[in-house]
Amino acid sequence: MKPMKTAAAIKGLAALAQESRLRIYRLLVQHGPEGIAAGTIAQRLDIAGATLSFHLKELARAGLVTPRQAGRFIYYSANYPAMNDLVGYLTENCCQGRGCITEGPPPAAAKRKRA
Repeated sequence: MKPMKTAAAIKGLAALAQESRLRIYRLLVQHGPEGIAAGTIAQRLDIAGATLSFHLKELARAGLVTPRQAGRFIYYSANYPAMNDLVGYLTENCCQGRGCITEGPPPAAAKRKRA
């Protein structure tokens, strides 16, 4: 797998940098690869249909969601490989290769707090 390019990471982060889109994306991630119908997303998150369509289009343009037509309904699901690539991009050089800290502040910040 080739590393994500900076332009793609910026596009993904920009798409998620809006409250409604972040809420939509988190709901899609929770629902797994089978996805969820657009109408159900609108109901669960109390978002008007036209507004939801705009946000889903932005998430799809960033490659973070995938639409699937099933009869009269459109189901949206999170694009997990794209999500993993974005997380990988953010953590690629984490902790200068020494292994990441999973909880709490970095060691330098922890020392400053105690001082």
